[in-house]
Amino acid sequence: MVANLYYPRFIERSLAEALSDTPVVLIHGPRQCGKTTLAQTFGKARGYAYFSFDDDVAAAAARADPVGFVSDLPARAILDEVQRVPDVFTALKLAVDRDRTPGRFILTGSANVLLIPRLADSLTGRMEILRLHPLAQCELGGKVPSFLDRLFDGAFSTRTYERLKEDLPERIVAGGYPAAVVRATHRRRSAWYRDYVETLIQRDVRDLARIRALDVLPRLLSLAAGQTAQLLNVSDLASPFQLSRPTIREYVILLERIFLLDILPPWHSNRISRLVKTPKVHVGDTGVACALLGLDARSLSHDRETLGHLVETFVFQELRRQATWHRAEIHFYHFRKPPEEADRHGRARGNPPEREEDAPGGGRCPDPQREEGKPDQGAGQPAAQVALRADPWEARALASEPPRPPRRLLGPGGHRRRSEAEALPVRDPEEDGPRAV
Repeated sequence: MVANLYYPRFIERSLAEALSDTPVVLIHGPRQCGKTTLAQTFGKARGYAYFSFDDDVAAAAARADPVGFVSDLPARAILDEVQRVPDVFTALKLAVDRDRTPGRFILTGSANVLLIPRLADSLTGRMEILRLHPLAQCELGGKVPSFLDRLFDGAFSTRTYERLKEDLPERIVAGGYPAAVVRATHRRRSAWYRDYVETLIQRDVRDLARIRALDVLPRLLSLAAGQTAQLLNVSDLASPFQLSRPTIREYVILLERIFLLDILPPWHSNRISRLVKTPKVHVGDTGVACALLGLDARSLSHDRETLGHLVETFVFQELRRQATWHRAEIHFYHFRKPPEEADRHGRARGNPPEREEDAPGGGRCPDPQREEGKPDQGAGQPAAQVALRADPWEARALASEPPRPPRRLLGPGGHRRRSEAEALPVRDPEEDGPRAV
């Protein structure tokens, strides 16, 4: 690794374009991914003054009088870690309404304000948001990529490349955080990642939510790292803890809010009803995942199943990082068509699926006791509309609930009594004998 703490960030051009016509630009992303370095490097040449709310004095002044604090700012200012003083967003709104000069404020934040409605709504129409990820492989190599351009321009053609071999696990384990990749050995990088997660949870989570059991979050993140690139299963995540599934769901959202987890929605179409509609979970950086799982490049290369999941997460995160500076807005989804009901798993038709992804309709298990003639909920409606009603977080609970055995009617002495349907024979005019309905 090159011992250089600063790498060129290709999103800088997007930052310059946003400041040319927008009063406020927010750069948000995980801590230590390079937000402050980018803002200071960009702003220093353009006359921006720098203020950090990691400084307790500045944060206290902004909390005591947010309107006065913003009014005293110079014409161009950088406000670092703004999520620590939420009231400053309303003060910025008032300042921008008085003077809508483009490029007035550069904000940085280590929490996803899009998941905090009170903050996101404060500067609606006045602020542009840029997502900064950890370093992409092309940024580490200092080479501007063209993969997405060629892909969307139709100029992409397949060809044979040299295998990465041992280099691929090395890149996966190293991750993309600047302070980690410059460390010389895996042991030092892994120590940095573990300390990073612990400090982040102890610090930023306390600012965002009141959680009594903070010790659960590192263990939950480690469990999610072992399930990266797989369908999100809240029941499996909740099973090791003495906590309810709704609580674990809130913790997952909280980890997503501080960019440690990414939830990838499914792609589905009304024309294709049998698609998995459960989101996937990805760890925000493969270096974090490997450190939590205790994997180095050698052990990862021998664990083929885990390597496969981490390769998928690695590719997904690389594409997302390249998409942040692409000229077009790109959204990512996962696509998966479930296997047939019987032939791939050797199950008899009508048996409940073992996993939510095997169930028709993306996790909805048909009720074997449903009465004939009773309309299904959402029947006759497009598949996508029905899927919107079903909470994907609850898909596992629906799929894993075992079918109830048919009720047996017992007469006196424990002898089986015929059911009402069996006890009422009717004669079919086209048949000679009775039949049960």
